[in-house]
Amino acid sequence: MNLALLGFLMVATFITLIMTKRMTPLVALIVIPSLFGVIAGQAAGLGDMMIDGIKNLAPTGVMLLFAILFFSTMTDTGLFDPLVARLVKIVHGDPLLILLGTVVLCSIVSLDGDGSTTYIITIAALLPLYKRFDMNRLYLVCLLMVTSGIMNLTPWGGPTARAASALKLDPATLFLPLIPGMIAGLAFLLGLAFWFGIKERRRLGKVQARQSVAPSDLGVSQYPEARRPHLRWFNGLLVVALLVLLVWGVLPLSVLMMIAFAIAMIVNYPGVAQQKERIAAHAGNVLSVVSLIFAAGIFTGILGGTGMVEAMSKEVVGVIPPALGPYMAPITALLSMPFTFFISNDAFYFGMLPILAEAGAHYGVEPMAIARASLMGQPVHLLSPLVPSTYLLVSLAGVDLADHQRFTLLPAAAVGIVMTLVGMIALAFPFVA
Repeated sequence: MNLALLGFLMVATFITLIMTKRMTPLVALIVIPSLFGVIAGQAAGLGDMMIDGIKNLAPTGVMLLFAILFFSTMTDTGLFDPLVARLVKIVHGDPLLILLGTVVLCSIVSLDGDGSTTYIITIAALLPLYKRFDMNRLYLVCLLMVTSGIMNLTPWGGPTARAASALKLDPATLFLPLIPGMIAGLAFLLGLAFWFGIKERRRLGKVQARQSVAPSDLGVSQYPEARRPHLRWFNGLLVVALLVLLVWGVLPLSVLMMIAFAIAMIVNYPGVAQQKERIAAHAGNVLSVVSLIFAAGIFTGILGGTGMVEAMSKEVVGVIPPALGPYMAPITALLSMPFTFFISNDAFYFGMLPILAEAGAHYGVEPMAIARASLMGQPVHLLSPLVPSTYLLVSLAGVDLADHQRFTLLPAAAVGIVMTLVGMIALAFPFVA
């Protein structure tokens, strides 16, 4: 059977089952690729493919495990309570200002280039406000995820680094012309947040929205007995040191998270019983996220190991009419939205991007233009059930993944299109060769 067709059917089946809530993501990530791997006639090699996929995602799984434990511990200590109090003072309980602040705060925190860290910090700061004023948390996860998708285009972000590596380009040269598009995307998001805010004002009413907030409501920590206000400066410096070392790249992120968590536990909860209590308090959240990461490894392992990804890529490039060849840059931008949703970033940038660049070269389109265009789909990519940080986001916010996907898909695609149009105007990639 045609591998490309089988790959498309597998992805479509998986997405349909997830979005219609007929199967949980954890089960679907394991069962669906296994079934299609057997249909592809490669049952004998499925075990090796699964193990390879799990190995590739193992560092991510370890990082998320200790990232959740570390930042949950920081939340328990009350580290983020002053930030929440400050935010409440600034927004005065106004839903519109809270939503605008969501985009601004996320864009600043996202500069570290790590989506998981961004979600943990911003959710810790913002979720109490959304709960306190009974605001729609789908707005929260939508704005955080799309903002992260824009800011992830920095040279030290994963997508830009992958695109540059795949086509052997300089990341800084690749990135700089993207700045106008990123600014336009953030401006669009602020407009969207303003619209969400107007809707929330109408729903909640100004009087209710501006009720005073008691000091006891400002705490992010759900465990008052775990707060350590006398260690706030130490914990703050520990977080800053972690983020600096993360950007510096002195050690792998997973190792940094493990060390930071161990230091945090020793200083804040020196007793063995206290440490066990804090770990147990967040074990459920850790398990729900990390189990999905390893299940996603099975999906990506089979998708790549069977050759489906390569076949799908060639099939898509093959159907582009020669007359559209000079327009390969904007075509790549449009293709990047669905394809980075259906397959992993690694599969797209290392598998499909070189094919698109080679096709563009035949029509005089520079590889740099193709590489920049390929980054326009990142806001949509983060909606993919193959992205580990997405599970972390919806888990922390208490939102269903399918509801998040349905709600955020249109805004994410709109931001991608806005960045594409501005990128063409700013000549980040040409409209035609």
